[in-house]
This record gives sequence, structure tokens and C-alpha cells, in this order.
Amino acid sequence: MGVSQISEFCLEGRFINFVIKDGYKLKGLLLSTHEGECYVKLAKHLRSAFDLRLPAGTWLQVVGYKEYDLKKDKVTLKAERVMAANSGMATVQTIAAPQEPPSIDNVKVKPAKTKTTILVCQKSDCMKRGANGVCQALEAALSDRGLEDQVTIKGTGCMKNCKAGPNLVMPDKTRHSRIQASQIPALMNQHFGENNLSAKPENIREVAISNGKFC
Repeated sequence: MGVSQISEFCLEGRFINFVIKDGYKLKGLLLSTHEGECYVKLAKHLRSAFDLRLPAGTWLQVVGYKEYDLKKDKVTLKAERVMAANSGMATVQTIAAPQEPPSIDNVKVKPAKTKTTILVCQKSDCMKRGANGVCQALEAALSDRGLEDQVTIKGTGCMKNCKAGPNLVMPDKTRHSRIQASQIPALMNQHFGENNLSAKPENIREVAISNGKFC
């Protein structure tokens, strides 16, 4: 087994050309440095970051790791970050670097949200009893609470409780019947207000339908 020594390196030089394998696989860069022509292997995460239209002669600064194989007396340079610079290194711009998450100091990162669903029966009996108004009231209540991105409203087929419509099912699977638009704020407070899922709105006459089933 060969013995290797690994250390960091930083070099500057003018871009000569890309090193391509199998006609399309980008492997590395050829640079002209003060010590002569130099080959730098690109780390995998950099190969897709390069624009192959990079003009020859562009002044580059390369930072990475140097591996020296003592047995083979061979040095391999592996780039982890590549920067383009104007003459005299007055201005440096990163053109290829590891992908990093945005800084929370200047970018607002929104946490991933999983949408939950409120089901509302859209069959004729429920529609006649005010299901459309219930949907509109739900949309308004979600908007007022800033929940549009977290909760969606979906119309369904018959819930087999036509005479007690409008019928709907909240995200926690609780079924409600005879719901009117005026009762929606209380229902929303029950399920989304102050994370209190056990409280029941006082003005809802009939809550869970234990025997209700979907078609």
C-alpha cells in the first residue's frame, strides 16, 4: 500500500484548457503557472459547476488539497474551490465551489411545510345546504390565519350523511355535519387556534359522525 501525504494548496495561473475524458466527462484544468504548465484535478462537486465556455487566458486562483504519493513520487492536485480574478488579483470571484446552504443572516429560509387537507362534500344535497358558502368561509379563514400554504381545501363525493349536510372532515379526521359558514371561525379556532385540538366550538350542534363513511 502506498504512503501519501496530504496538505492544502493555493495556486494562481492562467487557464489553458479543460481536461475531458471519454469525450464528455470533465476531469480537470490545465493552468499556466510561474512554475510551468500544471494539471489540477476537479473534485466531483465542481465538475458540474463549470461553464465550459470559460475563455483561455482567464486568471484563476485554485484552492484545494495536494496529495503526494511517496512511493510513486507523484503529486496530485485536487481543487475544492476555483476563483476567477482580474489582473493583479485585485478582484476575485468564485466560479466553482462546493454547494453551501444560504446564510441565515441575509436570506430568509422558509421551513419545509407539509400541506394538510380539509375535505368538503360537494354532492348536491350538501351544496343545497350551503357547502359552497362553507368552502368560501374556509378559504377566508385560512387566509386570515396565514395558513394558505399549509392547508388545502378539497371537494369530495358523498359522505353518506346527506340529510345532515354540509359535511366536512378536518385534517385530524374529525368529521363535522350541519356546518354553516358562520360557524367556520369557531371550527378553525378549534383545530388551528393555539394548537388546541381538544376544544370544541360551542355553536356547532353536531360534531363527530362516528358512523359516517366515504363512498
